[in-house]
Amino acid sequence: MRLTRTTRATAAAAALTTVLTLTPAQAATALAAPAAPAPAPARADTDRSAFQADVSAALREADFVSLAGELRVDGRPTGARAGVADLRTGAPVPARTTFRIASTTKTFVSVTLLQLVGEGRLSLDDPVERWLPGVVRGNGNNGNAVTVRNLLQNTSGIHNYTDSLEDGESAASFERHRFRRHTPEQLVALAMRHRPSFPPAHKDDPAPDWEYSNTNFVLAGMVIRAVTGNNWRVELERRILRPLRLADTHAPGGSPWLRGPHARTYHRFEDADGYTDTTVRDVTWADAAGELVSSHRDVHRFFTALLAGELLRPAEQRAMLRTVPMPAMYQEVWPGARYGLGVMSQDLPCGGVRWNHGGDLEGTAFRNSFTADGRSGISLVTSGKRYDDTAVFRQEEALQKVIDRALCARGAGASSAPHGG
Repeated sequence: MRLTRTTRATAAAAALTTVLTLTPAQAATALAAPAAPAPAPARADTDRSAFQADVSAALREADFVSLAGELRVDGRPTGARAGVADLRTGAPVPARTTFRIASTTKTFVSVTLLQLVGEGRLSLDDPVERWLPGVVRGNGNNGNAVTVRNLLQNTSGIHNYTDSLEDGESAASFERHRFRRHTPEQLVALAMRHRPSFPPAHKDDPAPDWEYSNTNFVLAGMVIRAVTGNNWRVELERRILRPLRLADTHAPGGSPWLRGPHARTYHRFEDADGYTDTTVRDVTWADAAGELVSSHRDVHRFFTALLAGELLRPAEQRAMLRTVPMPAMYQEVWPGARYGLGVMSQDLPCGGVRWNHGGDLEGTAFRNSFTADGRSGISLVTSGKRYDDTAVFRQEEALQKVIDRALCARGAGASSAPHGG
């Protein structure tokens, strides 16, 4: 879920790339699951007021610069905004914004690849070597042992290349590398300098070794190109963005700018006294692991269509939602956290589960969650991230509370299917 490369980053900020620096007991205390909220009020205006109150409270509790969200029930949107979009001018957050969704990109890429599987153009059990000969090789890496399923499930054991990037370690390094371009081949080559963390999992292992690695999804994007002859961005546009009319969603490639109204993103690095504006930047280093820009409306439309079975055939839908447990350190932050093929599920405090895939970059976090039928969903985007663990936990706790309260207040627990198995 996380793409940020700060050494102090933790799983509480959806790091999924680093080890928690707090003990399990500390993490459990910091992120104790909130109590189930009272039943939702009947009137739409009261609903809107309650959501706005929760978002405003989260902004204050976690000291975000801005926090904006959208709650949708049966297609009816309710928006909420708090904080400022620009620290220089104090301008409010626009009503409709675009923003970088970071690792939520992974779900889009997974759907694209699973559509190709459904068309018989490749198999989840194909070894990566078949499509990318010689790419996964060296230092114990073996493309003949790693399957396409391993990539999408994060059970390949392949090293996470973002751990080797230095451009997010400090404000100084961020500025030095703000506009640096990367190719997917360069990113994978960084990972191949390291031995894998563990052998690739077998497809029927109910509790395999698991480690979040952005390299898996860069490789998935390369497999899409090998199968179709097109860049993953082209296939995603053709298969998902245009059919669903996701006008706000695009892969910027080398463009560092955000289109349309948006809040600026700010990150407090350890070597800086104040916030660094991280809004304008090159994100080719994220590639198929986290490059997309989108909006609340588009992300809701995408996940609703996905969970309603509109994007995948039944066999591929079942494969995507068949989850395996994530390691214990993630369970401390997200109770019941499990991972499918480019999608994650979490327990709701009121029963059942919510489906999601969030994302993080320096300065911003994006969180989302949807009921199993896709009828209810919530998304939240923030500005004002910190390097220190205490602030990271506090911000994550605030976001998780808003999500659980919003979904449980609408009876999500009753309509959510259990985890895939």
